[in-house]
Amino acid sequence: MLEALSTLELTPFVLSFKLAGLTTFILFILCLPFAWWLSQTTSKTKPIFEAITALPLVLPPSVLGFYILIILSHNSPVGAFFDEYFGIKLVFNFSGLVIASCFYSLPFMVQPLQSGFASINKNMLEASYIAGKSKTQTVLRVALPNMKPAVMTAIIVSFAHTVGEFGVVLMLGGSIPGETKVASVAIYEMVEIMDYTNAHIYSAIMLIISFLVLLSVYIFNQKNRAIGQFR
Repeated sequence: MLEALSTLELTPFVLSFKLAGLTTFILFILCLPFAWWLSQTTSKTKPIFEAITALPLVLPPSVLGFYILIILSHNSPVGAFFDEYFGIKLVFNFSGLVIASCFYSLPFMVQPLQSGFASINKNMLEASYIAGKSKTQTVLRVALPNMKPAVMTAIIVSFAHTVGEFGVVLMLGGSIPGETKVASVAIYEMVEIMDYTNAHIYSAIMLIISFLVLLSVYIFNQKNRAIGQFR
C-alpha cells in the first residue's frame, strides 16, 4: 500500500479538478442571469425551460454523452465550425470535456440559484428599483449578498458533481493520459485490469473529497441559519 502511494499518479486528479473548476466558473457566469429570469418570470414557457434544465438529472449519462458526442463531432456544424476556424477538435479533447460537463452539471448550478433568488424578499427588490438601481445592480448588490447559502451550494455541488462524472467524459473524451483521463476514468480502467490496490486508493481519495465537499456545504448553511436566527 505504501509503495502504491509513493508511485501514485496525480495527473488524473489534476485534470478532474481543472475540469471541475472551469466548468463551475463558466456555469456560474452563464446560469446567474438565467436563474434570475426563471425566478422572476411568469411566462407560460417557464416549465419548458425548467424541464430542459433538469434533463441531466434523469437522463442516463450514456444517452446525454451520445447526443453531445454527435453535436460536437467534426461531422456536425458545431464541430466543423470549431475545427475550421479555431483548429479545435471538440471530441477526445479537454475543451470538449468542458462543454459536455457544462451540460451535465447544468441543473446543479441553476436550481440552487433559482431557489435562492425566489427566496429573496420582494419588497427588498422593489426598494432597490425605487432607489434607481438597475436589474444588474439589484442582482449583484442586493440579491446575491442575501442568498449566500444558495450561491455556495450551487458552486460547491456543481464542482463536486463534475469531479465525479464518468459516463459523459468517457464517451466524449475517452482515456487520453494528460488530456482526458480524469480520476473517474482512471478508476474504471484500474478495475478492468484488476489493479484493485490503486483502485482502492483512487476511490478512497474521491470518497474523502466528496464527503468533505458536502460537509462544508452543510456546515456553511447551518452557520448561516444560526446567524439568521440571532438577527
